[in-house]
Amino acid sequence: MTDRNANLEILKSGCTFDMLVIGGGATGCGIAVDAASRGLSVALVERGDFGCGTSSKSTKLIHGGVRYLESAVLHRDRVQFNLVRDGLRERNILLKIAPHLCHQLTLVTPLYGLAQVPYVWAGLKLYDLLAGEAGLGHSRFVGRGEMLRRFPMIRAEGLKGGVQYYDGQFNDVRMNVALAQTAAREGAVIGNYVEVVALMREKGRVAGALVRDPLVGASWQVRARCVVNACGSSADIVRRLDDPTAASLLRVSRGIHIILPGSFAPAGAGVMIPKTDDGRVLFILPWEGACLVGTTEEPAEAGEVPVAREKDVDYLLRHLRRYFNLGAKPGDITASWAGLRPLVHDPFTADTAELARDHVVSCSPTGLITIVGGKWTTYRKMALDAVDFAVSNAGLAPRHPCRTDRIVLQGGENFTEELLKELERKHGFPPDVTRHLHRCYGDRSLEVAGYCRGALGGRLVPGHPYLKGEVLYAVHHEMALRALDFLERRVPLGLLDRKGARAAAPVVVELMTAELGWNPERQTRELEEVADALCEV
Repeated sequence: MTDRNANLEILKSGCTFDMLVIGGGATGCGIAVDAASRGLSVALVERGDFGCGTSSKSTKLIHGGVRYLESAVLHRDRVQFNLVRDGLRERNILLKIAPHLCHQLTLVTPLYGLAQVPYVWAGLKLYDLLAGEAGLGHSRFVGRGEMLRRFPMIRAEGLKGGVQYYDGQFNDVRMNVALAQTAAREGAVIGNYVEVVALMREKGRVAGALVRDPLVGASWQVRARCVVNACGSSADIVRRLDDPTAASLLRVSRGIHIILPGSFAPAGAGVMIPKTDDGRVLFILPWEGACLVGTTEEPAEAGEVPVAREKDVDYLLRHLRRYFNLGAKPGDITASWAGLRPLVHDPFTADTAELARDHVVSCSPTGLITIVGGKWTTYRKMALDAVDFAVSNAGLAPRHPCRTDRIVLQGGENFTEELLKELERKHGFPPDVTRHLHRCYGDRSLEVAGYCRGALGGRLVPGHPYLKGEVLYAVHHEMALRALDFLERRVPLGLLDRKGARAAAPVVVELMTAELGWNPERQTRELEEVADALCEV
């Protein structure tokens, strides 16, 4: 990314952009990539750090949505059907445009009733059929014996077998950074920690925003021919800056995840329980060397800071014991976190689990464009629809059509196994560190490794592959401005091991202080913020 201070100077210059995007999560950054690559002038502002909300708190799956397919068939719901179809197509695109951050994942669904066997098998075969040439492999029935051999942690009592199928998995925090970097590469002017405090109007139309940099307290106006609200679960808050009486477009739900040591994860696959006794979906997945378990889902309030409450953690542990012979206890949990899911509001549906994850693009009478709903997997399709809508409604004149299905994200263009061998040959890092650099930074990994020489090549914390030099790279090239930016959103240490992240915090603060010139008060505040955000599970 370009230097943040240089970007802010452009945002302060008084020029009028074609588009101002509010929100630096997956959707907002995806819109910036799409619009800038079409030749439009784009500004993007994010009130916190890139991906600091829902986009860093996902289940880490790239999927069409098996659960939505069941609803589509049972209820003849075309919206859900289209969502699955689009998701499967987008899954294939993401695996191609971000090969360093996305990979195929084998999943199995255990079956405990004979009636389930043909039902679930037929459903997953339909899933394969919808994927067509974009499929990742053929679903198949797995007998009881094979299931118990491969997944001895699965409860054996009543087990009839299972169905194996394929989806994708990704590193969401790094994906969001890659999108922001790609937007900047395509010409967008982006700024994190730039908060919209008011919308500007000219002749009754939204014509930009008054923004504020909370780090220094400065405010200024950013003018634009079109303003797009891509704020996820906070979208209604921005809509009410335009119209205080605007009715809610969203029903927000809260998803919870816990992290266990990797020894609890299934070997080489994930396990999905499609419907628990209370109708929810339960995943147990290998992720970044650990075991990810999620997710519960219940109504929440937009704007709240989501946390994993004790009762939510108890729910997940209780259901783990019900379906798996794992013996996981609260003391085994290394991290827990929650994210808000922005679901399109349906006044006739009380249960958020029944709401579609499809997205909606709308325009207010004053011209504010809002996109809500959707999911990580379909961020690119959401961006395409939002930019098409903006072009049609705001009279923008792009020089190129959408081509984001072919634009490889930052780090993926020259990502090869040969690069991994070159990393090994030139730097001699331990194997886990080499793999991390290769998968996390892709074709930028040699550049990152250059920051990790001498003492800076040491690990931030034992047991994890993250190096001290990565902190400097994040400050210089990835707009990391706070310790938590690095610990949670440039590497996922805070999402994997809160104790480890707290132990690493003093080193991170020391390194960032040397680069950013923090005074002692700021250093203390940074450490306190890490301690508060990453408190004991």
